[in-house]
Amino acid sequence: MLPEIENLLRLQDADKEIRRLHEEIAELPKRVAAIEQKLAGTKAQLEKAQTAVKADEATRRKHETAITDLRGKISKYRDQSLDVKTNDQYKALLHEIQFAEKEITATEDKILELMLTADAREKEVKAAQNELKAETAEIEKEKAAARERTAEDEKQLAEWRAKRDQLRAGVTEDLLRHYERVSKFRGSGISEVRDHKCMACQVMLRPQTYNEVRTGQQTVVCDSCQRILYFNPANEMQAIEPEQHKRPRRHHPKIDAPQAWYHRENFGNDGEVLLCLTNSGGQASRRVFDMHTGRLMGDILIREGDYRQAFPEDITGAIRLNGSWTEEDMETWGTEMPTTVLDSLHFDLEAAHHEMSSHPSKSQSPATVTSDQAAS
Repeated sequence: MLPEIENLLRLQDADKEIRRLHEEIAELPKRVAAIEQKLAGTKAQLEKAQTAVKADEATRRKHETAITDLRGKISKYRDQSLDVKTNDQYKALLHEIQFAEKEITATEDKILELMLTADAREKEVKAAQNELKAETAEIEKEKAAARERTAEDEKQLAEWRAKRDQLRAGVTEDLLRHYERVSKFRGSGISEVRDHKCMACQVMLRPQTYNEVRTGQQTVVCDSCQRILYFNPANEMQAIEPEQHKRPRRHHPKIDAPQAWYHRENFGNDGEVLLCLTNSGGQASRRVFDMHTGRLMGDILIREGDYRQAFPEDITGAIRLNGSWTEEDMETWGTEMPTTVLDSLHFDLEAAHHEMSSHPSKSQSPATVTSDQAAS
């Protein structure tokens, strides 16, 4: 294994640990904030209970004042009854006294109800106070733990950054730039090769590429995901049964589908490409994508007629692939197809290659388009 590759593997481990520490440092304040939010809820509950107690006390005082006023009126009416000279006047005062006494009884009942609920209110206040006290102690404990954990993480972070800087110095500038660019978009910049396959994107490698990785004499990049490849003999997977018994049978695309995808190993000056041909409204359109990046190459070309008649020279000798996406979907791609789409086409191409290598007598299979088929 090349020394640069070994440095990149250690560098990737350092990058992963640095990301983990960053995430942990960022997560600790969130945990404290969640506890503080719960604490705020408990405080609000305590304030609500205390407000209810104060409101009940104010209402009780109001009722007691009303009873005092009513008793004063009764005393006044009784004094007046001694000076009345007619039965009607006496009856009127007696009626006022009876009405005031009923008001006193009703108000005393209200005070009794408030007294009965006072115990429950006090229990609510005490429970909220105890909960607030416990949660306050807990949040202080969590804050102390968070500060301690953050300090330890930041110490480790400084150590890992120093290691990363040291490892970066052991990698050439161009290779380091490629590693960082791929890591930014795919989460990792280097991948192991096992059983002829890139373990990161799961795409089968060409035999030549696989052999170059195994020899470890030069830097090799995955054509599919652009990760830097390395080989570890200790992890190489041995085939337990013939490959053809492990593979599901490949589904062949319909010959008359309104959209067709093809693989061209050599397409003019563009090299290896993926072609998308679509029929719509008596016209055929052609999109050309880079095989490895999925980037749209050039403009969309439109010709009259069915794509078999419009672009026979493009699909002759090409390998037909499974794929069907609407015009609306492809419009959203912009200048580069999504990784999921690119990977699915790569998987199907690898299956088509395997199918043709497993059945040499069927080299003119539906996967390979001849010039006659292109015009038919």
